[in-house]
Amino acid sequence: MEEVYAAMLLHKAGKEINEGNVKKVLEAAGVEVNEAKLKALVASLDGVDIEKAIKEAAVAVPVASSGAVSEEKKETKEENKEEEKKSQEEAAAGLGALFG
Repeated sequence: MEEVYAAMLLHKAGKEINEGNVKKVLEAAGVEVNEAKLKALVASLDGVDIEKAIKEAAVAVPVASSGAVSEEKKETKEENKEEEKKSQEEAAAGLGALFG
């Protein structure tokens, strides 16, 4: 994944995305370079319009409505409360078994 980040950074900086440049970015960040992944990434990006791919990916990501997010948070909080209650009951039962 680090290789992809390095390529995106190079793209944003207007630099050519090639094995040498990606390797330099990874080494500068202290990341161990995996030559196979590096070669595969550079080969897969050959001829790709990165700006177009970014725009298409941004359009493909669905955005949840704030109401749906609020409802999901509420349900999660209720589930957490139920789990905490069960956990406390189980702990009490376990202590009861110790002191029989």
